[in-house]
Amino acid sequence: MTSDIAKNIIRFIVLVLLQVLIVQNIRLGSYIILLPYVLFILMLPFDTPKLVLIGFSFLVGLTIDMFYDTAGMHAAACTLMGFTRYYLLRFIAPRDGYEQGLQPTIDDMGSAWFITYAGILIFSHHLFFFYLEVFRWNEFFGTLFRVILSTIGTFTFVYALQFLFYKSSRIRK
Repeated sequence: MTSDIAKNIIRFIVLVLLQVLIVQNIRLGSYIILLPYVLFILMLPFDTPKLVLIGFSFLVGLTIDMFYDTAGMHAAACTLMGFTRYYLLRFIAPRDGYEQGLQPTIDDMGSAWFITYAGILIFSHHLFFFYLEVFRWNEFFGTLFRVILSTIGTFTFVYALQFLFYKSSRIRK
């Protein structure tokens, strides 16, 4: 229990620092914005209570808002993502539920499950965030294009981070 809390605190700090010190300075054009800090929300344990999940989601978004000076847009998008995550996990849960000790990683749940899970959540975060940022309908298709490209970019970054940092210590046969 204590080690899980410590892991999540370290994950929070590392992902926020990764976002604000490194990724913020990567320029891939105006249509691809990488937001890998959402991995913190994706990696919270399955049994995280809904209010705690939404609270942590708001906290990570608010922290990013402080560095980006975006007046709550990241906090709002992350809160929506945390809310959506709770119901998405219930919708895509295995018949017998999630086994104790499993993490929402590619290694534990498989690629197909993770692609569905992370893809939907990252897309919902980006859709809300970018339309909140633009806040007008006359740029609907340009913003949608930006949402799609940024979702693909962020998902690819998150997927790569899964293979670099979230390997299980279980021995596979």
